[in-house]
Amino acid sequence: MGLIILLVVGGLIGWVASMIMRDNTGIILNIVIGIVGAIVAGFIVTPLIGGAPITSGEISIQSILVSLLGAIVLLAIVNLVRRGAVR
Repeated sequence: MGLIILLVVGGLIGWVASMIMRDNTGIILNIVIGIVGAIVAGFIVTPLIGGAPITSGEISIQSILVSLLGAIVLLAIVNLVRRGAVR
């Protein structure tokens, strides 16, 4: 059940990040960016500010915001590599 929640929440986070960055990526890339951004932010940012990462199964406002931040940063890196500009 945790994997399904991670896919759904990761997809939503990736979609919101693509809306913030004004990027037209597909649904699959949105899910990948949302999940990878959530995992990376969970390992890097969450220990610094406390709380539980979204990958632990606990969904809170803090974990969603940290995951969104990670997805936005990851999407900016992907845009930088693909296009040469963050946008």
